[in-house]
Amino acid sequence: QVQLVESGGGLVQAGGSLRLSCAASGSTFSSYNMGWFRQDPGKEREFLVAITWSGSHTNYADSVKGRFTISRDNAKNTVYLQMNSLKPEDTAVYYCAARGDGSRLSVSPYEYEYWGQGTQVAVSS
Repeated sequence: QVQLVESGGGLVQAGGSLRLSCAASGSTFSSYNMGWFRQDPGKEREFLVAITWSGSHTNYADSVKGRFTISRDNAKNTVYLQMNSLKPEDTAVYYCAARGDGSRLSVSPYEYEYWGQGTQVAVSS
């Protein structure tokens, strides 16, 4: 099992930046592909980006491509999401997730086994 804890959310003005962190504990973090998702109340969880266990491959949603960057540090059991040029529509609860099947990067939240509790990001206009 993997336990995930997100941090780094907060309130920022449009055009600003935030860096989210997701600290993992439990099983071998370096064997899991990781993803970031976000969710607004009443909406489905939205895929943002995923990264392979080695960090060699990533997959970004069009909505964040060029603005958000995922990275991971397996020595620190942590995955990061650098968010730049934030927009009010980026306001949501942000979640990190872990997927044990490393054969491909998945965009479906249903294919991720472990989730953090989420961190709120609010972008003011």
